[in-house]
Amino acid sequence: QKNIDVREPIPLEEFDASKWGSNYYQIGKFYGFFKTDHLSVIAPITSDMETKGYVAIHYSMTNLYQSRSSILFIMQVIFLLCYAATSLLLWAYSHYIRKPLARIMKGASEYAGGNLAYKIDVTSDDEMGYLAKTLNYMSDELNKNGEYQRKFIANVSHDFRSPLTSIKGYVNAILDGTIPYEMQERYLKIIAFESERLEKLTRSLLTLNELDMKKRMMHIQRFDINDTIKNTAATFEGICTSHQIRLELLLSGHELYVRADMEQIQQVLYNLLDNAIKFSNDNSSVQIETTVKSGKVFVSVKDYGTGIPKESLGKIWDRFYKIDASRGKDRKGTGLGLSIVKEIINAHNQNIDVISTEG
Repeated sequence: QKNIDVREPIPLEEFDASKWGSNYYQIGKFYGFFKTDHLSVIAPITSDMETKGYVAIHYSMTNLYQSRSSILFIMQVIFLLCYAATSLLLWAYSHYIRKPLARIMKGASEYAGGNLAYKIDVTSDDEMGYLAKTLNYMSDELNKNGEYQRKFIANVSHDFRSPLTSIKGYVNAILDGTIPYEMQERYLKIIAFESERLEKLTRSLLTLNELDMKKRMMHIQRFDINDTIKNTAATFEGICTSHQIRLELLLSGHELYVRADMEQIQQVLYNLLDNAIKFSNDNSSVQIETTVKSGKVFVSVKDYGTGIPKESLGKIWDRFYKIDASRGKDRKGTGLGLSIVKEIINAHNQNIDVISTEG
């Protein structure tokens, strides 16, 4: 290279600006001025519409190639990082979103097809896992509900078939003369008994159906529960007298007011008394007691009958559950009385408990 003073420009006899074209740059040794290739860029200097000379800037191509290699290396690194990040995002999407979503869609399809036993295999702690757990819980509840419905229909069919078979058999026997005229009254009483049993079962089913309706409005009012207990107990005087069972009312105060649906609470009292009397021995007693604790009225119905086995205590509220029909004095129980009691008490957001010892 040569030292150049701007006050002493170097004339280049071979220089021809027209050969540079419109870009004003070339790659070469710049008319032998450099030993290696350089990128040379020129710019004209004009004055009064006349070109006075040119300014040239040169840059070594070796340095330029090194700079380009550095830039390309950085770009390649950035590309690889972007590629790796994109691959990681795709893997995360596939692992955490697409595959779990596919399993959830498969589960939804199975549920729609009636396979409620299918389990969605998504155990993550994110939104997908929560959705899968929710759908699994829903399918379990639907499956339980389906099992309950099948059991419910089977129990209803069984409880209807027995009295209907008796009624049909005795009616046909009377019609074809198998039962003589003088004995017809006895069998007509059995038919009436079975008809009453069917009526009670139907009435209980209708009551449960009404209680199952979520939009059913309760008529909450203020009433004297002591008076309601007295009126309900009075309906059992006949059967208690015939079996010599004493109804003992241990009521707190002359009047005791509560806020509830009086009709439904009366149904609760009736079912509890009916159950207590049914399983009480002759010459025993049934006690109905009211007490007040912390502003709340507690009502208890106590009998001294056969008692409930320990393994059956948790099942007595189930629909159609019967401990042993032979324990009661009659077999016309529907197994729905205590279920109705539980439904009504739950609808009032209250609790009912049982304490019993067999024997």
